[in-house]
Amino acid sequence: MVKEGFTEILSPESCANKIFEISGSKFEPDIAADLWPRILQHKWLMSEKLGRDIGLRIACIDFLENMEQADKEYLAYQRKDILDEMGAQTINRKVWDTISDSQPPKQIVQRKIILPLTERDLAQKHGVVPPKAIIFFGPPGTGKTHFAKAVAGVLSWWFIEIAPSMLMVDGADRVGANLRAVMEKSRGLEDAVIFIDEFEEIAGSRDAADRVDKSITNEFLKQVPLLKGQGNNILLVCATNYIRQLDTALLRPGRFDCIIPVGGSNEDERATILKHYLSKLNTGEVDLNLIIKMTTRFTPADMEYLFQQVAQFAFEQELMTKKDFRVTTATILEIMPKIRPSLSDEIITEFEKDSISYARF
Repeated sequence: MVKEGFTEILSPESCANKIFEISGSKFEPDIAADLWPRILQHKWLMSEKLGRDIGLRIACIDFLENMEQADKEYLAYQRKDILDEMGAQTINRKVWDTISDSQPPKQIVQRKIILPLTERDLAQKHGVVPPKAIIFFGPPGTGKTHFAKAVAGVLSWWFIEIAPSMLMVDGADRVGANLRAVMEKSRGLEDAVIFIDEFEEIAGSRDAADRVDKSITNEFLKQVPLLKGQGNNILLVCATNYIRQLDTALLRPGRFDCIIPVGGSNEDERATILKHYLSKLNTGEVDLNLIIKMTTRFTPADMEYLFQQVAQFAFEQELMTKKDFRVTTATILEIMPKIRPSLSDEIITEFEKDSISYARF
């Protein structure tokens, strides 16, 4: 007899004999071979819940009487364990509300992702298949991670981020194996957004790649269809600043359901973001329209950093003067020259070209 974790590996006949001896219930050997490891899992879970060892006879009888429920309980416990291990987070639904309704990516996400996942019966009626895998692309700091979190928040799903550095922790030669292990765990989850940032690091073009990088991309090409084939509620969201560096096989229809550009923000979008950060400050008179016009080349990340600096300045001023300090237009304009905008005319032009070449939704 060999033990693997808490599962004993027995012959089908031995499994049938064991179950009969313990419970008095007779099963065909093949059926008994399927039941035996599940009985042992149930015994382990009951012992964990009660904080003491439960006898095999009690566990066996309880399992056979409540088989369907017992399997569900073990699966739920297993998922909780995986969620903890993968650092799953809950995201507030209000994150979705910080994105302007006029922002094109939000409209696309609402129509092509949120609604098919939340209105499943209607989607099924009309043959709409809810997405399982999407890509966000665009310049750094434009809000791709924010969008992924917002989707998890509005769906009330878990948010799990898989950083390429996590996959590389055992060295470059183990990235493919680590990726496979993570994706296998992800496939067993329910109600989860799996987010991979810097996607080009693990799914780059194989044309000029070395052996290791090719193997990593090949592994990902295998894993996406497996994940999409699951019947559970799971959404893979990948983000990249460099869409051109991704392997062309990943960009063809069939693997990713949507490829969505996330670029600079217009005035309405910046107004939503700026109001959000201003609401967190101790403010006086602020000319919002002027600040909107002054932040044309600012990404959401730039604006967040700007207001972090403004908040720090206000804090230090009040600490030094011992008087109530209110942030005004002048305060923001004093800090703004110290922040270098991430967007330039060249970056915006390249993004617009990529949007024409790669976007699909």
